[in-house]
Amino acid sequence: MQITDIKVRKLFDEGPMKAIISVTFDGQLAVHDIKVINARDKFFIVMPSRKNPDDTYRDIVHPINAQFRGMMESAIIEAYEAAVEQAKLEAAEEDPATV
Repeated sequence: MQITDIKVRKLFDEGPMKAIISVTFDGQLAVHDIKVINARDKFFIVMPSRKNPDDTYRDIVHPINAQFRGMMESAIIEAYEAAVEQAKLEAAEEDPATV
């Protein structure tokens, strides 16, 4: 299974959550609402989840093994970093005094 597209849906400046991402696999399956989190100077991903009646959360989709999770996490964080750089360039073009 290959990642064929990563879309950075939303970027956040404040707080530990930095982005919401959608990932497409093999051009046929999309997983939405993957979160990019920054905690203790490290980026990691959190898979989409739902709240249970006992106020705990359960992933509704997740990688089965560490190798696939690592590959997915690396690709998502790379896409997030590229989106942040693109946002900075766009902001500089709009107002050169902010750079």
